[in-house]
Amino acid sequence: MGAYIIKRLLALIPLLLIISFLMFVFIHASPFDPAEVVLQAQGVPTITDELIAQTRVELGLDRPFLSQYFHWLLNCLQLDFGNSYVTRESVWTLIGPAFLNTFKLTLVSSVVIIALSILLGVICAMREGKATDKTIRGVSFFLIGMPPYWLASLMIWYFSVKLDLLPTSGMDSCLHYILPVSVITISYAGIYFRTVRSSMISNLNEDYVWYGRASGLPEKKIILHILRNSLQVAISIFCMGIPTILGGTVVIENVFAWPGLGSLSVKSILGRDFPVIQAYVLILAVAFVLFNTVSDIINAAMNPKLRKGA
Repeated sequence: MGAYIIKRLLALIPLLLIISFLMFVFIHASPFDPAEVVLQAQGVPTITDELIAQTRVELGLDRPFLSQYFHWLLNCLQLDFGNSYVTRESVWTLIGPAFLNTFKLTLVSSVVIIALSILLGVICAMREGKATDKTIRGVSFFLIGMPPYWLASLMIWYFSVKLDLLPTSGMDSCLHYILPVSVITISYAGIYFRTVRSSMISNLNEDYVWYGRASGLPEKKIILHILRNSLQVAISIFCMGIPTILGGTVVIENVFAWPGLGSLSVKSILGRDFPVIQAYVLILAVAFVLFNTVSDIINAAMNPKLRKGA
């Protein structure tokens, strides 16, 4: 198992290098000149070609492309993403707290989503085709069809404005998590629980289930064994769901004024703040790659056959 983990971790290096290089290329393919963006952000009244050229030298944009890339990459490995073009602050001082806030929201939401998906998946699988199964699936289809911004606005109106029970913005207490986590959970749990349900149903017809029941094993023990085998399929979806939620909180954070990556990314895109955008995209890319690796390692730990030939 140790050799498998080392191989998977070593495979991350070329993949992350390729991702970082492509991201650097795409950002620099923008039609906007970073030097001009900086001067506009500083409120320079008259932007001349000489001033633009001077700013490009200060930003290191006059150097060869590969030199710029390797300089940026080495700095990123030290968590130095440069300075914001708009505020002139260190990008890490901006994106670090924002990432932490978004990670808190993502972590709480992911725990609720995974727990609810497993619970609903097991209930629907054990009552396949019955009223309970049809009702849960019908309600989930209805809820996931709602746009998140509309659902968030509806919940704010009802729980915050009409009932005056929950806050509408900020993250000062546990109450501030309820509405955004609820919206995120509704958007994702309705999709993920169907994976658990389908996997559970396919495992219910396996020979080991009939043998266990014929041997007189308790039904709870059989269900737990079926769930364990079913989760091997769902683990990959759950692991990839975490970075998906991490990068998909843009709407939720803006609706609930959550000071996270989503809100920061919107401001950076509107302000053409390229260093912040680069750091944001790089963090999401790394998150997707790392969680994909984590899912492979967990599945390999649960199923030794996956380690063969790796």
